[in-house]
Amino acid sequence: MTQKKPAAPKIALALSGGGPLGAIYEIGALCALDESLTGLDLNALHHYVGVSAGGFIAAGLANGMSPRELCAIFIENDKPGDEVFDPSWLMVPAYSEFARRGMMFPMLAASAWWRWAVGGKSLTSSIERLASALPTGIFSNDEVDKHLAHIFSSAGRSNDFRQLKTRLTLVATNLDSGEAAPFGRPGWDHVPISKAVQASSALPGLFPPVEIDGAYYVDGALKKTMHASVALDEGIDLLLCLNPLVPFDATAPRLAPDQVADALFDQRKIPRIVDGGLPSVLSQTFRSMIHSRLELGIKGYERAYPDTDIVLIEPDHRDPELFLANTFSYSQRRHLAEHAYQQTRALLRSNPGLIEKLHRHGIRLNRSVLNSPRRHLAPALPAPTPLGRAMARLHAVMDDLDQALERTRPAAH
Repeated sequence: MTQKKPAAPKIALALSGGGPLGAIYEIGALCALDESLTGLDLNALHHYVGVSAGGFIAAGLANGMSPRELCAIFIENDKPGDEVFDPSWLMVPAYSEFARRGMMFPMLAASAWWRWAVGGKSLTSSIERLASALPTGIFSNDEVDKHLAHIFSSAGRSNDFRQLKTRLTLVATNLDSGEAAPFGRPGWDHVPISKAVQASSALPGLFPPVEIDGAYYVDGALKKTMHASVALDEGIDLLLCLNPLVPFDATAPRLAPDQVADALFDQRKIPRIVDGGLPSVLSQTFRSMIHSRLELGIKGYERAYPDTDIVLIEPDHRDPELFLANTFSYSQRRHLAEHAYQQTRALLRSNPGLIEKLHRHGIRLNRSVLNSPRRHLAPALPAPTPLGRAMARLHAVMDDLDQALERTRPAAH
């Protein structure tokens, strides 16, 4: 009697948010996993779950785009001109929102004056009436929907959840109810993938809520950090979780040898969080809040789904590189993606418990790739040192001076 071939394990991938920096970290980490592990096809998983910035990456993977392709689009920008992620998409002022709120101001101002002058209300109470005229977001992310729809319309891809070969769930938050909106699940799968990404990444205050079918949606991280239960409910064997934002342990920072000298001259290498001022304090507060929620969520998943192995991959809490970077900055994206790539490789080399969980599902380390010191996400560029930056500025000044002198010289006859 012929024995049945064991069924392939059901593997899911859950990606949390973190702004552009989160997407950069996740791309670097996924490239490391893709190259260093055998038996794991990141484009053929059972289920992909994306929240906020993680939605960009999850939607790309579910559409058959490899981690290296995502790197070319989001990091290197060396794909065709219509297939690159331009950071300017996220910096377009929300003109329509400004106009809509501006039209409300005259009536609200008249109402506030009436409440104060005639109604006998306090000035503070009356001024509160003007709050409705404040825009709900500074920037418009309509370009996200527009350009992702174009990218996902290429041959072999789809902007329709129902046409994908695998499951994809992109989670946003219903602004009026506070409940999670699992776009891609039955009843939610008629919404275009690009629109779901736009809604899931609409960070309140930065982007206006996204209207879909008469309801308004904002960033999916408001409800939960990971939202992995939508995949776990399907009987997943292995859940891979990537979380880019962690609180920084400034009491024991871990610097690479080539960073130590720079740290002595770089004011960004703060010895204490408070020395970084309000931005550092707020960043640490935000990271601590969402990470403590994530830790509770992971523990809850482990209790509720004891038959599922859960692997969490995230930055080293002692590493200042990702903490000191601007969460919404793209200027450092190449260097940060390389850093995430190498950090994930180091994690695979040093975490036997993680490797044991992967082994149970037929996933093995590719030692020759993992141990090669020559492996890079992209051709390495030297990180600028303080002296290097000063020399670059000096060269720029000298070039400008030379050009100015050239213009003052009499033309040769």
